[in-house]
Amino acid sequence: MVISSLDVPVIGAPMAGGPSTPELAVAVSEAGGLGFLAGGYLTAGQLAGQLADAWDASSCALGVNLFVPESANTFTCSYAAGPAPLRGDLRARAVSQYRQGLLGEAERLGVELPEPVAGDTDDWDRKLDLVLREKVPVVSFTFGLPSPAVLAELRRAGIETVATVSDVEEAEAAIEAGIDALVVQGPDGGGHRSTLDQAKEPSAEDLLDLVAAVREGTPVPVIAAGGISTPERARQLRDAGATAVQVGTALLLTPEAGTALAYRRALKDPAYTRTAVTRAFSGRPARALETDFIRERASQAPAAYPEVHQLTSPLRRASAAADDPGLMALWAGTGWQDAADVPAAVVVRHIAGAG
Repeated sequence: MVISSLDVPVIGAPMAGGPSTPELAVAVSEAGGLGFLAGGYLTAGQLAGQLADAWDASSCALGVNLFVPESANTFTCSYAAGPAPLRGDLRARAVSQYRQGLLGEAERLGVELPEPVAGDTDDWDRKLDLVLREKVPVVSFTFGLPSPAVLAELRRAGIETVATVSDVEEAEAAIEAGIDALVVQGPDGGGHRSTLDQAKEPSAEDLLDLVAAVREGTPVPVIAAGGISTPERARQLRDAGATAVQVGTALLLTPEAGTALAYRRALKDPAYTRTAVTRAFSGRPARALETDFIRERASQAPAAYPEVHQLTSPLRRASAAADDPGLMALWAGTGWQDAADVPAAVVVRHIAGAG
């Protein structure tokens, strides 16, 4: 397997929305780790272009991450420990109410808010066809669990599959479905929490304990993810049973990353003193540098992805274009202050304890 035979046990997290680039994926892989392209939010054509650029630049193995749409997600949750998901008219009303609350920001930035489209598949079928056709060595999945039939088709093509999970229940479901490896994400990670059901509140269990618990019950490789920014933490997680560690926030300031300038400045700005988990930008829980927008909107955002993501996209784009981070989704893990403006290969070797 690619994951269990890496020269350097470090994986570059797929970071959708701009930070992940072909240059970053190649740099991580050429440093001995495994780089990923982030297929989320891209059309199949856009992803094909990025994949071609990466193949042209390097012969190293790399991975592609795909978002699993609700319509293709086979994971089921009992909701015994939390609220049931919003569906139908109730969901539409909650989204409409949130949209009304955002009109002031939209007017200030001079943008129109869209009418959200429920059931968006993120070009799922065409992206699956793409990774099968191109025989991408590793394909990972976030936001859901593909069907056993999809996983079997990828395996027949010689493609390793990885599910991103946030607790033992999800890990067990992924293994039963036939997944080849697991990304086990703890509470300190930046960006979206990897719950397989969007209404589910993510576990607060420490990543070390979570890795040990998952490792005990599975023979497949386990990749630890979430807030990893030092070689000491990476070593602890490998000692707990992780085959490799996945890093994302640590790579945001590297020259190969596509991180926007305002985003880069915010990561180094001492005015930002903490991160917070919020649904305000996408409807799914995600960790970002805490801003006024998060403080004001966090309690209002419904658990409705991708509709909330669609609503806030124009605000985020306009904020970035104005070089103002105020309404940007400044995804960052708890170790964001360790991120450095150095080449990605340096970060990979440092986290691995190899330099």
